[in-house]
Amino acid sequence: MEGMLFGFFLVAILLFSAVKILREYERGVVFQLGRFWKVKGPGLIILIPGIQKMVKVSLRTVVMDVPPQDIITKDNVTVKVNAVIYFRVIDPRRAIIDVENYLFATSQLSQTTLRSVLGQSQLDELLSNREAINSHLQRVIDEQTEPWGVKVINVEVKNVDLPQEMQRALAKQAEAERERRAKVINAQGEFEAAQKTSEAADIIGAHPPALQLRFLQTMVDISSDKSSTTFLPIPLELFEPFRDALTKKNKADEAG
Repeated sequence: MEGMLFGFFLVAILLFSAVKILREYERGVVFQLGRFWKVKGPGLIILIPGIQKMVKVSLRTVVMDVPPQDIITKDNVTVKVNAVIYFRVIDPRRAIIDVENYLFATSQLSQTTLRSVLGQSQLDELLSNREAINSHLQRVIDEQTEPWGVKVINVEVKNVDLPQEMQRALAKQAEAERERRAKVINAQGEFEAAQKTSEAADIIGAHPPALQLRFLQTMVDISSDKSSTTFLPIPLELFEPFRDALTKKNKADEAG
């Protein structure tokens, strides 16, 4: 009786170790007597105990932080940069056979590539041309992880930490740029105002009644204001006799 129970227990253990269930996002790399046999899954997998071994591989996208790296840019500025990398396994066989630990290998490769690529860029490019740098990093890392069966989907530079003195210099540069733009806009406005005033003067000079209409409009605007000052319009023609007499007197004085 005890022998039967022991045999039953042994068979149960063997069946338990032989039956594996893989989820939809998992694949099993099966080795038979140490040699690669096939990739199986998802679903129910039956292995021969003692002969076949299986290594699980997840096909889901992995989001991995790249630790902050000290980088010296092309224009000799020291910055600290970190990033995040998105990748997934597309070939489970190569991810297990061709590299010891594809997660650790991808992490180390991302760090070295980050230092290498960003070290070839200038600080202005790193701050203003982030999308192009991200695309370049993705292509470089993906080319090197392709033999491992790993596909790099995206790389994003997260933070660029600048030294304090560099932050102050950039703040002064941004302030100077804002002042320059303000002066240009102000000068452009003054130029356009002067141009419009000149055009208006030409029109009024060509049409004298327009000056009188403008004068009357000014009077209406002044009268609508709450002011105790009163303006009386006097035609300039009233002063012409006095002006003529003064002119004749001056000529007579010069002749005498």
